[in-house]
Amino acid sequence: MFHVKHGPRNPSVAPSCYDRSVNTTTQHPAGSHAPIIVCANQKGGVGKTTTVLNLAAELAHSGRRVLVVDLDPQRNLTSGLGFTLPEGAPTAYDLLVGRRPAVELAQPTSIPNLALIPGSADLAGIDVELATGDESGERQLAAGLRQAGDAEVILVDTPPSLGLVTVSALAIADGVLVPVQCEYYALEGLSQLMATIRLVRERLNPALQVNGLLLTMLDPRTKLGSDVVREVESHFGDLVYRARVPRSVRLAEAPSHGIAIRSYAPGTSGAESYAQAAAEFDARVFSGTPVGAS
Repeated sequence: MFHVKHGPRNPSVAPSCYDRSVNTTTQHPAGSHAPIIVCANQKGGVGKTTTVLNLAAELAHSGRRVLVVDLDPQRNLTSGLGFTLPEGAPTAYDLLVGRRPAVELAQPTSIPNLALIPGSADLAGIDVELATGDESGERQLAAGLRQAGDAEVILVDTPPSLGLVTVSALAIADGVLVPVQCEYYALEGLSQLMATIRLVRERLNPALQVNGLLLTMLDPRTKLGSDVVREVESHFGDLVYRARVPRSVRLAEAPSHGIAIRSYAPGTSGAESYAQAAAEFDARVFSGTPVGAS
């Protein structure tokens, strides 16, 4: 379903999955790697996949070369981008177990500047393989994602758990973005997630930062929604994104059509909220806007 032109290839240069015609102005110092931002929350249904998909689409539209990685065996990010996995195609499983570089696994999507390492059902049992393997999951991920070609930023969607896959991703990440559903029970798991992030920082990745907390599924008409916003802001201050993602039928529908909200329902509150969140994300990652270390 995707049409990629293959021209003459220099065998010493890895092919790009990105449309370079949009923006090629950003340069990274030699030897540097694209920032890796992991989207994590052990609670399901908080908007992790929706956030990765729509932030990536907005960033790609602005000219950033974005690589998204689907580490969830449910593969919702993969299907939400309208990607049909050909039989035998490489997936994120090969990234975690096969020690293959991301640049070999990335697949072009229908969105210019946006490439995907698809999810795989084989990831469902990956914790056992990682626990019994010769190499840790973070070493496998680091080896692969540090070779991401000309990607400018890497967004990683994780499963709704704090298992080895999520911890491995946090162990090699530069930052973690936490979607927080504006519901009471979402707050209960937040303290556990933040404790896990602190533990990863202490034992595995001292450089890990909290990129921010993004409030999702907000119904401003309810007192509960307002209370959750106030509670999260009181505890985390400037770490909380100013963008508020509303509870939206259009946002829920867009993945079933394999497209981002900016294409499915432009101008709606959901589309505008993710456009604002993407601008904040870009500023935090690329422009030196302070992000939290705790």
